[in-house]
Amino acid sequence: MIRFIIQAVVTMIGLWLSAQVVPGVAFTNNGSLIAAALILGLVNAVVRPFMVIITFPITVVTLGLFLLVVNAAMIGLTAMFLGGFTVNGLWAGIGAAIVTGVVSWIAGASIGDEEKRG
Repeated sequence: MIRFIIQAVVTMIGLWLSAQVVPGVAFTNNGSLIAAALILGLVNAVVRPFMVIITFPITVVTLGLFLLVVNAAMIGLTAMFLGGFTVNGLWAGIGAAIVTGVVSWIAGASIGDEEKRG
């Protein structure tokens, strides 16, 4: 449960940064940001594995770059479920996926180092 909460906070930071940096990504309020992080976590846990399996051939052909489209689709799906979170188009979704992924990668590297030390 603690891991899910930490991941949700990291995702929330990534989504917030996406809204600041990527044109076309916006939140109406902080509650929408928190809800988007939680819904995105659930969507990534339930829907994303199926999408990765279904799109595996095109992912191999594109040397993994198609996973950006899959991640953008998961962010778009989250925006469809939530009224206070908007993603205007595929490119905004891809930008949000890149920013959120980089934030998650940096946080994972930092947290992973702490776990190895402790």
